Amino acid sequence: MSRRSVASSLYSHQRRVSKHRVTDDDLFNYVLRVAFLSYLILPKPTNPAGTTAGSSSGSGGGGTGGVSGNGSGNGDAPSREKEREHSSSRISGAISNSITSIGDVFRDVTARDGSKSVKFPEKLLKVLEQRLENIAMGKDPAYSDQLLRRTMAAFYVQFKVDTFKRQMKESRKVEELILMFATHATGVLRKDATLAADGKWNMELNNHIVQFIKLLRESLRNLSHVTPELMARMDVYAAKLAPPQGQTQSDSGYDSSSTSHRDSFSSSPGTSSNTADMPMVNTVARLFQIRTDLLYPEVDKLRGICTERAALLDLKTCLKNIAANEPFPGCREDFDNEAAWQFWKTLETSHLSQLMVVLVKFNPELAKSTPNDVLPKRSSARGPMHGLVGRSGSISSRRSIVAISQNLTDADFEADDDDDERLLELCLDTDLAAMHDPKVNDDDQVSLGILSHSHIELINECALRWRISQPYRAACFLDLIKQLYERNEVPLDCIPEALGGIAKVTNEISFDKWTINDAEYLINIHGGLVSTFLASVYHGMDALPDLKKDDLLAFISVLTQVKNAGLLERFDVDIIARMQDIKERVRGLATQWYEIRIQELQSTPGVNRALPLLLMTDDLEKHAKTLDKRFPEPILQHVPVGLGGPPIGVDLVALLVEATVPVFLHDLETSRKKLLEGSSNGPTPDVPIQDIFSLYRRTRTVLDMYEAFCPDTPAEFDLGAFFEPYVRQWLIDTDNKTAQWVGAFEVEAEGDGFSSSIVDLFDSLRSPITFLQDLEWFDEYQEARFFTSLAKTISKAVEQYCRSIEELFMGEMFPRPTDYLQPQKSSAWLERAKQLAQGEKKIEPFNFQPASCVKLNNVDGACKLLDNMYNQIQADKLTEVIEAHGPPVPNKNETPRFLFSVKIVMAENLVPLDSSPSSMLDAFVTLSDQDGHRLAKTRTIYETLSPRWDETFDISVEKPLWLMVSVRDRALVGKHDTVGREYVCLDPKGFGDFLVHDLWLNLDTTGRILLRVSMEGEKDDIQFYFGRAFRSLKRSEGDMVRVFIDKMSPLIRQSLSRPVLKSLIKGDSKLDYNKALGNVTALYRSALGGSVSEVQIPLPSDEKPRVKPGELSDVEVEQAIVGLFDYFEANLKTLNTYLADSTKEMVMARLWKEILVTIEGLLIPPLSDAPSDMDPLTDKEVDIVFKWLKFLRDFFYAGGEGPVPLESLTNQKYRDIVSIRLYYDWSTDMLMEECVRMMQQTLRVSPSIKKRAKSVYSQRNLGTIKDRKREKKEEKEVGNGDTIMRILRMRPNTSDFIAQQRQILATMQAEQETRERQQQKRKTQRQGGVARIPDVQTFQRYPLDRSNRREVSRHPFSSFTR
Repeated sequence: MSRRSVASSLYSHQRRVSKHRVTDDDLFNYVLRVAFLSYLILPKPTNPAGTTAGSSSGSGGGGTGGVSGNGSGNGDAPSREKEREHSSSRISGAISNSITSIGDVFRDVTARDGSKSVKFPEKLLKVLEQRLENIAMGKDPAYSDQLLRRTMAAFYVQFKVDTFKRQMKESRKVEELILMFATHATGVLRKDATLAADGKWNMELNNHIVQFIKLLRESLRNLSHVTPELMARMDVYAAKLAPPQGQTQSDSGYDSSSTSHRDSFSSSPGTSSNTADMPMVNTVARLFQIRTDLLYPEVDKLRGICTERAALLDLKTCLKNIAANEPFPGCREDFDNEAAWQFWKTLETSHLSQLMVVLVKFNPELAKSTPNDVLPKRSSARGPMHGLVGRSGSISSRRSIVAISQNLTDADFEADDDDDERLLELCLDTDLAAMHDPKVNDDDQVSLGILSHSHIELINECALRWRISQPYRAACFLDLIKQLYERNEVPLDCIPEALGGIAKVTNEISFDKWTINDAEYLINIHGGLVSTFLASVYHGMDALPDLKKDDLLAFISVLTQVKNAGLLERFDVDIIARMQDIKERVRGLATQWYEIRIQELQSTPGVNRALPLLLMTDDLEKHAKTLDKRFPEPILQHVPVGLGGPPIGVDLVALLVEATVPVFLHDLETSRKKLLEGSSNGPTPDVPIQDIFSLYRRTRTVLDMYEAFCPDTPAEFDLGAFFEPYVRQWLIDTDNKTAQWVGAFEVEAEGDGFSSSIVDLFDSLRSPITFLQDLEWFDEYQEARFFTSLAKTISKAVEQYCRSIEELFMGEMFPRPTDYLQPQKSSAWLERAKQLAQGEKKIEPFNFQPASCVKLNNVDGACKLLDNMYNQIQADKLTEVIEAHGPPVPNKNETPRFLFSVKIVMAENLVPLDSSPSSMLDAFVTLSDQDGHRLAKTRTIYETLSPRWDETFDISVEKPLWLMVSVRDRALVGKHDTVGREYVCLDPKGFGDFLVHDLWLNLDTTGRILLRVSMEGEKDDIQFYFGRAFRSLKRSEGDMVRVFIDKMSPLIRQSLSRPVLKSLIKGDSKLDYNKALGNVTALYRSALGGSVSEVQIPLPSDEKPRVKPGELSDVEVEQAIVGLFDYFEANLKTLNTYLADSTKEMVMARLWKEILVTIEGLLIPPLSDAPSDMDPLTDKEVDIVFKWLKFLRDFFYAGGEGPVPLESLTNQKYRDIVSIRLYYDWSTDMLMEECVRMMQQTLRVSPSIKKRAKSVYSQRNLGTIKDRKREKKEEKEVGNGDTIMRILRMRPNTSDFIAQQRQILATMQAEQETRERQQQKRKTQRQGGVARIPDVQTFQRYPLDRSNRREVSRHPFSSFTR
């Protein structure tokens, strides 16, 4: 500690009047006697000349000379410098000379105890070995003296010898251990040059033996089952061999820095009459500010009365009082238990005996005093050791030695430890004043103990003569330092130093061996320290929330030291109340800081209402994290609250959060209305929605922090109710902006073959998803509902995108002239005009453009991006969350809606409107509601009376809806003609089984149309919305693929037609053999841009094909359809280049299906119970058709390099066509028998219950779509009954059989479905459940009218316009 630090802590230093009973004059008298007596018994070196030199100046030594029996001094004295050098060894040398043999001590003790053998436990050797190893390695701070470590190390080496261990285990005598240590210590000390030169090693040996005995006692305390006799014997050894009080290591509690010299002196005593030779007397004079001329008379008064004999009598009196259990110097009532009393008694008796030996050693004449030379007792009353009981006739009672010798009763004083306390206070004041001397440099280091060396020696000497206990002196010093600190006269660092003195004393004398008063005194001091430093901590909180660890570290360190002493539990002070005061202080300061800070933020100009709250959350989190980093654990958590009470602490972070977060939440709740108004007041709101959502994130962080630090007091704030309206409003705004995200589309292919428009669209859709996920909404159910609303927006965006891209696609596939009047009819007009101009119906091949391919790729790419979005949202997990929470409470005013899927499949037996037998229809279908609004429209199928559309439309209804189904013929000019119409009711009750219903509607004119209708509930469900989005994309994809095929199908139907067959049979074709062979071998290979290294070898011009006369060669058969191959070769290059792999696979599969359907149409008519006018083909024609099929299969396969794999080419449809060859030549009877057998087989193997319709949920992602396709592919194929019936249509008189078989099949399937449905219902009832499928209400139908072969449906009104 520097002088500057002391000076900075002192405001003033004035001499204070003593508050104690004893006056400073009396105290001076007492202390001067002790100082003079100390000089009298100071060892004097022998003067060889027998004379003493005169005194010289100096205050550090005293003259020496012979000491006469009556104590008067002679004139012979050595130099004062020599006396100053050996002033501190006045007692040490005497003890060294008095203890000449450790064996004598052992014999005295064993003689007292008798012949009883006392053995130490065997475990002592192991414990002692470890302790010796730690001391030798410097790991034990209690034994850090280098010379002591050397002697301990030497003994440790001997201790490791096995023979020595066996010897010790056999004898187990502690005296042998001590003697062995003394032997090894002697060898080490004699070799030390500094000790051997002056013969000081013998006294150092005694000190080392004492330290070894202390080590033995500590080791025994750590063992169990140690006999009391052994411990008592060790106490006696320690007492007899311990250095007396006044040495360097004394029981005073204050360290003396004087050097202990162990020189022996001759016994030619002599004293000096000069006070300058009396260092301790001069110390007293300076302390009490007595001038030198006034000091000599005071000392001269004491020469005749302060003698060694009086001191010896005082010591004898103390010994007798101890034996008689008198109050002074201590009695049994001063101690809490017998063990403490015996410990003190043994130790005190040993010290008194040693002091008497010292006196007798210096003055052998004192040994002639009789045992009865003791001071008379003044009182036999027993009382506390440090009470107000008179210590009769002793130097400790501050009675003049001359009064003792003259038996003057008026010189008796009351005994009180206030004398020692006052002396210590004077010494502290004097040394503190010296530190303020201007001559002292500010950077000079001064002791934290404050006391100077001379004052320490004086206090130790007074305590020795007054018999003041070491614990009391240490406690008194701590008390005075505490008082000085409270007056701000010493720095805080002095408190730990004083507490260290307490710890040192407690280590030597355990607290349970202290006197009752000393223990209570120390407990009160500790309590006062706690109160003082808790108050310091209380005021140290003023720096919150910027409080630093260093602001409290010193206070907490002192409190921790006090806590570690283990005495605070006995302090009767309400520490809980003090701790609560600190907590309330922290809460108040935190609230005050919050209010000031929020006012500063709100008063800042140009900020919206949300920004101050947002910035406040940042400050809250920042300061909480800073405090948590600086104070990771609660402060003062180890301070006990009382005897047996649990420790409590002050968690600064928790208190800050506890105080400020509720205030913040209150301010946030107060701002609810203004924030909501500010965030929704126009396109540019006062409070940006981004600030609101940032405030949500910060508020959630603050709430999480509050929950972590204050788990027992939940925050009364509904985070979801506060911020949910903002999320809902944001979802509405996002939904309104959806149309803006679907912009223009680029044609150029990029990446995987689709344009950047689709990427931009889904990036726009993904942005709100990412934003909503980044919110990390705290409530899973609410978050799932948010994503459900967002999924609805995504579904609408995808549907809008599908409509837009289909319009662009149709514009490219059906280009319009620049000057058209009726755009909707331009395509048909152009087609018909070309036919009229050419005079024949020649098909003009359509060439595909790359832009059309890219648009199809866009739809396929949208499916993949939508599937990625489905996985990003984790829609399945969100659905599980909603299902676990339960369905939302339905709105009473909300009507359930249902989604109908209406597929317009085909029409048959249509009749053209004109009377020409060769007339055909360009048919399309429209669906209109009862108000005449058109809901759907199919594409136009040209030149057919049995069109097949296979187009599906979704219609959402909330109540039964009647639809008018109109079949129309596209006209070139004017209105389109109506071919026929019929009505169907979309009633949810009629489709409650959620199955697919095939409805044949008989048109009001002639013919009929097939609708395939299914229904499912329209739900506010994330999977449902994604399913609708996928369905829209898949339908758009299917429609676009169908348009691709429609553009190619006219040429396919023209090339693979019966007229071509007829012309081929008649031999009208002209063959180009080389071209035909090239087409057969590698037409598609060239379309793929394959290898051209293979050389094509043409046939020689003179070589003729080797065919039988009258038979067509393969080359001739292929040449008939070479135009189709050329068309494929030209257009497949474009498709292969611009279509993605997946879309190319779809187009090729549909193209192959169209080819198979066309070839099948060449062989057999469609299935119907009406007679057919189609004639069977001849065998030669059938062979040609199957050769065409083989050529086309090889073209698309191309040896594995084609666009369609062989597995897809040889699908079930292909196998059905191949099977036609088997049955084509059978007789009618055989075909009927086989048909019946096939029908029976179909009923056995086909499933009885119809599968549910392809619902929206089954199309919610690409995974479910692929699963459904795989299941459909794995379905077991049934027999060829339909194929046989189609062959039978070309045979005469078979229509009734066909109608009967179809009716039987439908009836048996219906009965089987009913039986299995009833079984399923009974099974459900047995399991305790009730089937929830509503009853199916079938349409009421009239019997079949054979005259017009149609069924009439009854409808409730006829408001449609015909």
